[in-house]
Amino acid sequence: MSPQNTQLATEEAQDNEPTSGKNGVQRRTNVRWKLFILLLVLVSVNYIDRGSISVALPIIQKEFNLPPELVGLLLSAFFWTYALMQIPVGWLIDKFGPRKVVTASCIGWGAATAASGFAGGFLSMFIARLGIGVTEAGVMPAGGKLNAIWMHKKERGRGATILDAGAPLGAGLGGILITWLIASTGSWRMSFILAGAATVLMGLAVWWYIRDNPRQHKGVNEAEAAYLEASHAEDDAEAAKEGAHGKRALLPYLKFRSFWAMCFGWLGFNGVFYGLLTWGPLYLAQAKGFDLKTIGWSTFVIFGAGFVGEILGGVIADKWRASGASANRVMRTLLGFSSVVVVGGLVGVTVVADPITAVVLLSVVLFFLRWVGLFWSIPSILGGRTNAGVLGGAMNFSGNIAGFVTPIVVGLIVGATGSYTWALLYFVGSAVVMGISVLALDYNKRLPV
Repeated sequence: MSPQNTQLATEEAQDNEPTSGKNGVQRRTNVRWKLFILLLVLVSVNYIDRGSISVALPIIQKEFNLPPELVGLLLSAFFWTYALMQIPVGWLIDKFGPRKVVTASCIGWGAATAASGFAGGFLSMFIARLGIGVTEAGVMPAGGKLNAIWMHKKERGRGATILDAGAPLGAGLGGILITWLIASTGSWRMSFILAGAATVLMGLAVWWYIRDNPRQHKGVNEAEAAYLEASHAEDDAEAAKEGAHGKRALLPYLKFRSFWAMCFGWLGFNGVFYGLLTWGPLYLAQAKGFDLKTIGWSTFVIFGAGFVGEILGGVIADKWRASGASANRVMRTLLGFSSVVVVGGLVGVTVVADPITAVVLLSVVLFFLRWVGLFWSIPSILGGRTNAGVLGGAMNFSGNIAGFVTPIVVGLIVGATGSYTWALLYFVGSAVVMGISVLALDYNKRLPV
């Protein structure tokens, strides 16, 4: 056995050994995994709320008599404020801790979602969507910060994808849930009000369970706390070796290629994902002739495939890293391959006429696209625990530029051409940007800031 493999085997054995405590043998608790399951549920609810308008859009468009251009503007409203708030909220997370920010975010976006159910026309719905964008902004950067605090370095790939997998899961479940609520209550408005109320309750659960430090959590025993603190010590030692000083700042990162690769990679990713999230249901209704029920189930299948793919991507990445492969080899191989499949799948959707085949291809696209959820481990890789919040905010700001540009561009394309072909080719271009970026990023070291 090589020295490297011997060391890895020893570390693995130590990771699986029980730790001695005051009362004899003590096994590590698993609060960190329970916390991330809560975050998975939280992000799922987040995407149910933000995607609810897309599922109800065929009804809303008819009720408000909206042309495609105004539909695109309405779909983009959320992303305007969501993107603009990312860097400020990332700074707040680093300064005040993720627990307070996420709790306030849940209560605020629940109230805004419920308010959107009272919209009387385009303008009031547009304002409500702006409010949802402001209040939801803290969730994902806070999740990136919690990944740096609560996950051992060997577990951060899974932590990142569990966090981010809530996006396709929420989008998929939202398609069924919102259509069911509309059918049950007879009103898209009541479905929004009920979804908002559920979100406020989630905020209370977040405050009850999440902590900014593992030792502040009553469920964490000494073994789990020591395990995480040992990983933090390794991170700090590696950061010192790379010349990082732990300074809380964003501007110094702007001179590094990896920072920009992170931002453009997330921009390209969201150009595809948000395009399908916002316009996908209307595409299935108008281009493929699906009714509301079929849209709901098709959305569930497409985004459900994304959820499965994302969880699998995190497991593969962590296990491959544990075998001794470098971070660059693992991430560039997985994310580069996923980019190629996404480009090919989207090109396929533009040429197939059969609606079932289109749903299958879109499911394959989402399965591999969501591997890029591994990006939520990058803020802690590049910035450590000190700057994971603000770097996560910068990354999500970049990604959500695509969030507010894409729905508008697609609306203009569909309005001008009467077809979705060029819109799908726009998604292909976004996937190419993503592919170039994931290969340019250096995943091996913390940036010296």
